[in-house]
Amino acid sequence: MGGRDALREGAVRIPSGCAIAGIMDRSGQRHDGSAILKSIALMHDRSNGLGGGFAAYGIYPEYKDLYAFHIMYESKEARTQTEAYLDTYFMSEKQERIPTENVRSIKNPPDIWRYFLVPHPVRLNMSELDEAEYTMQHVFHINGHIPGAFVASSGKDMGAFKGVGYPEDIGEFYRIGDYKAWAWTAHGRFPTNTPGWWGGAHPFTLLNWSIVHNGEISSYDANRRYVEQFGYECELQTDTEVITYLFDLLSRRHGFSQEMAAHIMTANAWDEIDRMDPERARFETALRIAYSSALVNGPFSVILGSDEGLLALNDRLKLRALMAAEKGSMVYLASEQAAIEIVCPDAENVRAIDGGVPFVVQLDEVARRKSTASAENVFAKDKPHPHEVGVLPNRRKGA
Repeated sequence: MGGRDALREGAVRIPSGCAIAGIMDRSGQRHDGSAILKSIALMHDRSNGLGGGFAAYGIYPEYKDLYAFHIMYESKEARTQTEAYLDTYFMSEKQERIPTENVRSIKNPPDIWRYFLVPHPVRLNMSELDEAEYTMQHVFHINGHIPGAFVASSGKDMGAFKGVGYPEDIGEFYRIGDYKAWAWTAHGRFPTNTPGWWGGAHPFTLLNWSIVHNGEISSYDANRRYVEQFGYECELQTDTEVITYLFDLLSRRHGFSQEMAAHIMTANAWDEIDRMDPERARFETALRIAYSSALVNGPFSVILGSDEGLLALNDRLKLRALMAAEKGSMVYLASEQAAIEIVCPDAENVRAIDGGVPFVVQLDEVARRKSTASAENVFAKDKPHPHEVGVLPNRRKGA
């Protein structure tokens, strides 16, 4: 195809969208970044060189109780202003440039630093916020009010490594083979509806949450307006950002399990609710009404990372591919089966993730801790569908 036809939208768009992948060891044993790099590199044709990145959990065991801020700077003034701000509201254990490698295809990277922090105890007490809420608000301040500074990640014992480039080149740039993590996620392509830039690349993070996303959220504007009512600042204007904030709002602030948060975001259609038994229908109706603006529509597949493990989720109609497989304590997720088999040729129980049903992988220690609570289900009469597991939330400080 040539000439004017070659420039048409349908001719140049990649129909299957971005590449996403995740690898986790449920035992908590840490592995270097070579496998996730190999997995995401196989899906090179899904990417376009305008965005790539990785999230890793368990990489800073010596600082596991401190917030690890990865911050990108576009100028020396931005760094000076940000560090003065951090010195006011946090206490720093260590700060340093993140080690990087010269990679021919990576052009004009920002100055990238990491800081291991705890909230300043006096400032925290004066704020009357819990530690997580306090930290989140200061992340929003840096990203929204200090020109040329962007907090790429802000969780404990985790970090995001992302930028403009193909994911395999971004991984080489950040030397992710030097890190060991019990969970890795990866993304190739660029954030929906925004130009490719270093801060906007996936994963998108907040505190210990990270999201890699394939798709396009048609409900973005309704979802954005909803989370902004609770103080979230959608500076990037991309759907990946708003999905991250929805998980934070529903799980951390409103106290739902991650599974129930995912169920709210992919809630049953009204005709499905009409066919349920009355008790369950009342519960599902209450969720749909109370959280109507948290319903996420459009084609998507996402992998959520947290300090509990990984959660993979497809839209209800299953319009984006997402595969899962296991081998011993290892769990593999990817947009394509080949991206799993290249790192684990003898993977077992290979299957596609169902639409609207969260696929949840927890650390063994987390699963043991939650086993008693998860057995007490709101639907006591029947064995629940996986996406129905959860209990009504307790309110938490900062809600």
